Amino acid sequence: MSEFVDTVLGFPTALFSFSLVVVAAYWALVLLGGLGHFHAGTDGHTGAGAGGGGHFHGDGGFHGHGAADVHGAAHGHGGHGGHGGHGGHGHDASDGSDGHEHGSGGPLAAIGLGGVPATITLSLLIALAWFASLAGSVLAGGGTPAPPLAAAVLAGALAAAWLGTRLAIVPLRRVFREEPPASLRDFVGRTCVIRTGRVGVDFGQAEVTADDGSSAIVQVRRHALDLAPDGAPGGAAVEPALTAGSTALIFDFDPDGQFFWVMPYDPTP
Repeated sequence: MSEFVDTVLGFPTALFSFSLVVVAAYWALVLLGGLGHFHAGTDGHTGAGAGGGGHFHGDGGFHGHGAADVHGAAHGHGGHGGHGGHGGHGHDASDGSDGHEHGSGGPLAAIGLGGVPATITLSLLIALAWFASLAGSVLAGGGTPAPPLAAAVLAGALAAAWLGTRLAIVPLRRVFREEPPASLRDFVGRTCVIRTGRVGVDFGQAEVTADDGSSAIVQVRRHALDLAPDGAPGGAAVEPALTAGSTALIFDFDPDGQFFWVMPYDPTP
């Protein structure tokens, strides 16, 4: 037992022994619920590297933005009166306007260990380095090996820890892979159902369904060229009018006004 203690507290194993104690204490707090969530310290929500601002929930979930979770679309203030016809205060995730800029670099990614939260990667590195250093020190005679042997054990432990961690995180990358963020532009090309009595150049709302089956009420507008000129009998439209219950095709998105351009669509062949 004394030889084991001497080896654990000897160089180079001692470099990793104290770090291993910190790692063990950290994960003990996580398991006991002492930490509601741990900050990954990685690039993006899923940790594609190190040095970013993402965070991962301790229960295995992470923040995502669903297709229907669009603040300006689902909860936009009506575009008629007071708001100049704009669809509220939404944002287009594809334009990076949600304030989260995610890079792909970082120290861990630079050495091929990105793609998972840094806490997991560092824990594996420290644990494997400690075990390799301990095994190397024992093979070298136990305790603190002679300086040349100690340096060789340290280099071998670091190399073994890097290789072992790199192999271990390969399957984990699939678990922590971040899905592409939802974007309002994803609705372009879809059909929608008009939910207001009319759709004009300054007013209109429609219901659109996303791939996951969820629906959102979005602000829609019709181009002035599609409408009859002033003075036309009854204000008839050049193309069929869009009223409540009509099916329309979303063909463009206005990022400034946060609304969609629509046109009449006949679902029948």
